[in-house]
Amino acid sequence: MKKIFWFSIVFSFLLLHIVGLNAQPLNKKKGFTHADTLRGSITPERAWWDAIRYDISVVPDFESKSIKGSNIISFKALADGKKMQIDLQTPMEITDVQDGESHPKFERDGNAYFLEFPEIIRKGAVKKINVMFAGTPKEAKRPPWDGGWIWAKDKNGNPWMSVACQGLGASVWYPCKDHQSDEPDSASLSITVPDSLVAVGNGRLQGIEKNEIEKTAIYRWAVKDPINNYDIIPYIGKYVHWHEDYKGEKGNLDCDFWVLDYNLEKAKSQFSQVFQMLSCFEHWFGPYPFYEDGYKLVEAPHLGMEHQSAVAYGNKYANGYLGRDLSGSGWGLKWDFIIVHESGHEWFGNNITSKDIADMWVHEGITNYSETLFTTCEFGVEAGNDYVIGTRKNIRNDIPIIGHYGVNQEGSGDMYYKGGNMMHTIRQIIDDDEKFRQILRGLNQTYYHKTTTSRDIENYISSKSGINFSKVFDQYLRTIDIPVLQYKIKGNVLSYRWTHVVPGFMMPLKIEFNGQKWIRPSEKWQYLKAGASGEFKFEVDRNFYVLTEQAK
Repeated sequence: MKKIFWFSIVFSFLLLHIVGLNAQPLNKKKGFTHADTLRGSITPERAWWDAIRYDISVVPDFESKSIKGSNIISFKALADGKKMQIDLQTPMEITDVQDGESHPKFERDGNAYFLEFPEIIRKGAVKKINVMFAGTPKEAKRPPWDGGWIWAKDKNGNPWMSVACQGLGASVWYPCKDHQSDEPDSASLSITVPDSLVAVGNGRLQGIEKNEIEKTAIYRWAVKDPINNYDIIPYIGKYVHWHEDYKGEKGNLDCDFWVLDYNLEKAKSQFSQVFQMLSCFEHWFGPYPFYEDGYKLVEAPHLGMEHQSAVAYGNKYANGYLGRDLSGSGWGLKWDFIIVHESGHEWFGNNITSKDIADMWVHEGITNYSETLFTTCEFGVEAGNDYVIGTRKNIRNDIPIIGHYGVNQEGSGDMYYKGGNMMHTIRQIIDDDEKFRQILRGLNQTYYHKTTTSRDIENYISSKSGINFSKVFDQYLRTIDIPVLQYKIKGNVLSYRWTHVVPGFMMPLKIEFNGQKWIRPSEKWQYLKAGASGEFKFEVDRNFYVLTEQAK
């Protein structure tokens, strides 16, 4: 009978709902449609142009739950092109498109619009079009697990608005090229609100324009760095603000905090963890990737999300995950899950971005492992080990972590905990924490502000470690089987082999059998003879995410 040497598998109804954590899962689809292809693939109408900049303006109406605005899309022609795909999900509508003095024709195909320019735009040309939009965007009912605009009220009855749209995509509320492979190199967001409210956006505040007659205010924000579409987010509420400097690897990092007015004191206490987080993550991952745009933590009307340079926070000013320890080890109650996890995405997700959401483990798996590294930074190696091992009870092994490419399809929610435990296993095999640290830092340097693929990340780790991890990645990312070490002991001889593995799997493993030893099992039986006779303790190092089975 198979057994897991480190715990008994247990699930609870609650944890099944927690597995998704922050992303809005798209792995429940049973088939793929024309709309999935339009959204998830590089269509001919997307391929010929590159988004350079988005200048978004939005005016929300709290009472009608509607918005209107525009996106000035600056783009460069990578090839000759005439027909352009712009994404905007129903029931939102594009109301007009301006190209200088002209108005290109456009027609709708579900959640995509196709604009046709009167003349071919030649390769190398740089142009701007102003795309105007309006409508009642999809409302998020359980943000951040489902996506859309959030129309909430704070405890004093004041309007509190934002958006959570990672899974659904930014086109749920504004027109854009809604594909992770093409980030605008910079962006601005102008938000018009009643002058009794405050609007916060990504990057740095450029100015506030007040209209005394209409009693409104326009808050203008801008980012200088490339940004994921789904990270461009407005926050609107009765916010107050304070600023602190962090002396980081690249000098002073501006840290700004925006919270509801009645939460100021508790926020100042809880948010002190930001500086422990920054110290730990800069050590392991390299400099915070967006010094130009600063770091912000913004109280949000949902649990949290990794919005670049404006991280959403809704963890109720408590340690753990809404006061719970997802690992069951006790260490997860020593720190604020949302501050640590969502900020970790600034490196893995926002700095390094997967081109296709099928490869989202690059975001979620490595960021999940950032929780272990933070625990290690604060409480030591064994505390970190306890934490990551404790999260294994949340792994379902239902479908592969990597999803289907080209159809906007994520893989399993196991990309979090299984992805984190895969990274922990790889760290054990490398068996050199300084080398492992340099690999993580090197990833953030090599793929700085870039989009990439799982294969690129896999090959980088193999190359820099000097160890071929290709079969390890195939096993944990592309199958639902956990490697099983089958073993038997006869006298002072240990026999062992891998089962339930991809062909050619030869992952080394640390065991105890008459002392600590490294073995390199294959699918064929191998033998290890102890130096003396007697009964010997056999145990696999708990830090490897594998199963064991005693053969007859």
